[in-house]
Amino acid sequence: MAEVKSYRDLIVWQKSMKLVTEIYTITKLFPSDELYGLTSQLRRCAISIPSNIAEGYGRNSTGDYKRFLQIAAGSVFELQTQMEIAFNLKYISKEIFDSIFNLAKEIELMLLALIRKIV
Repeated sequence: MAEVKSYRDLIVWQKSMKLVTEIYTITKLFPSDELYGLTSQLRRCAISIPSNIAEGYGRNSTGDYKRFLQIAAGSVFELQTQMEIAFNLKYISKEIFDSIFNLAKEIELMLLALIRKIV
């Protein structure tokens, strides 16, 4: 296992950055009347995931780190819910939904494992 010298070395952070890019790409295709609704919400919670991982890592407190990882996990759950709404509204295809949802699920599991690992 490689030594973690920065939050950038965390695979969960790298995957969450990929998720942000994918969310921005798909929400460009949402109806313009969703710009301040679902589009904005999805983008904000996607951005929250790697941002909270990074911010928590930068704290000099295990408790703070764990708390920020929990916030990131909460944002993953929020994103999963919003993706289901986008799918139900037919803004995205089943293929796109599955792809994003699977990546989000992977990030969720990684975050929960990391949270459990922190003492």
